[in-house]
Amino acid sequence: MHTPTLDSPPRPENRSAARFAGVLAMCSALLLTLVAARWSPLIRADGDIADTVHRWAVDEPALTQACRIFTDWVWDPWTMRLLSAAVVVWLVVRVAARWTAVWLALAVALGTLLQQGIKAVVDRPRPVWPDPVDSAHYSAFPSGHAMTATVVCGLLLWLLHRHGAGRAVRRSALAVAVVSVAGVGLTRIWLGVHWPSDVLGGWLLGTTVVALAVWVHRRWHP
Repeated sequence: MHTPTLDSPPRPENRSAARFAGVLAMCSALLLTLVAARWSPLIRADGDIADTVHRWAVDEPALTQACRIFTDWVWDPWTMRLLSAAVVVWLVVRVAARWTAVWLALAVALGTLLQQGIKAVVDRPRPVWPDPVDSAHYSAFPSGHAMTATVVCGLLLWLLHRHGAGRAVRRSALAVAVVSVAGVGLTRIWLGVHWPSDVLGGWLLGTTVVALAVWVHRRWHP
């Protein structure tokens, strides 16, 4: 006699990842709504912080130049994408994990498309200064640097954990990731090319993409 099969219940870690992704998505949507609506308290807070930090940047040219080097070369979105591409190649060649390699490439691409789509829809102007210390193009929200660094670093940290990297390696990678994600956001504000809420939006949206990607991997990885 044929016994009908039932789908196995979702594992606890899958449910946790889904809930986390949902909470992050709601927080991201809330901030996006406030930015798009030009909510006065948020706009005032952005302006006050940006004005103060810009005065510091003008008064500290050496530190400003260091921030420019880090944001343009070390933490640039293309640097992050090249890092993820190198990991994709490693997954295919050394680990034969083709499904995970495609998953990583698609997750990073999704983050880029989401970022560019929101920029086009919100179309938020960047800060304008009489004495700028740097320049940037396209719309301000969300910060592409902050979001790309969050997506790439978050996904690579999870892959290190999944592939059983040693504790020392994981701790070192975590330290580098935290410094990179926090540092790139702060440099964008310091250089006067983003409002603080742009950076916060990049961090939130990037973490949302990571949580969603992890849930997809746990749910559908063969």
